[in-house]
Amino acid sequence: MAADLIRARPGQRILDAGCGVGGPMRAIAAHSRANIVGITINEYQVNRARLHNKKAGLDSLCEVVCGNFLEMPFAAESFDGAYSIEATCHAPKLEDVYAEIFRVLKPGSLYVSYEWVTTDKYRAEDPKHVEIIQGIERGDALPGLRRWSDVAETARKVGFEVVEEKDLARSPALPWWTRLKMGRIGYWRNHIVITVLAALGVAPRGLSKCTRCSARLPIISQGAAIPGSSLPCT
Repeated sequence: MAADLIRARPGQRILDAGCGVGGPMRAIAAHSRANIVGITINEYQVNRARLHNKKAGLDSLCEVVCGNFLEMPFAAESFDGAYSIEATCHAPKLEDVYAEIFRVLKPGSLYVSYEWVTTDKYRAEDPKHVEIIQGIERGDALPGLRRWSDVAETARKVGFEVVEEKDLARSPALPWWTRLKMGRIGYWRNHIVITVLAALGVAPRGLSKCTRCSARLPIISQGAAIPGSSLPCT
């Protein structure tokens, strides 16, 4: 996971660039016991992240700041590592956010990024490829998907040394949503259990609606994958 890739350790200060409501932040803090500082421009996400951090008993390890990751309110060379998960793809210019992350990292620190990009299989002249890419851009509110090669080139341009690149969508990997598929029996079992837990106040109200959404997920997410070997994005 990201914590291992950046070698996060207890006592270190790690940046989560574009933390959202802090799911990865809490997982990485619990796994590494490092101090995670997340930044998001959305005040609602800041409040939700802080609430979830406290509920998880991780508020002593997780700090959430409301701000722009293009102009972060942190001193230069003040972090021991950094990561971003499906976040910097929202930046209008990748060079700007990478340069800012580079600025706040201590020399020799590691940064890992997990992002949507188009692969070398993407063909701009193929209407089906264009339709799928545009669907992802609209669905995730992205300014435009970048080529995988542009990401590494931009990182080098701002001063990073690229240690490793990996396409997590390549064979034998299956489309990400296949991990969430379930049969009819599994669906109804989960739905009944969650409905009962919600009625007892153990699970949040409305959670049972999520099980209905997950059952339809392979249909609504089909824009994120192309059958066969013509996958244009990852």
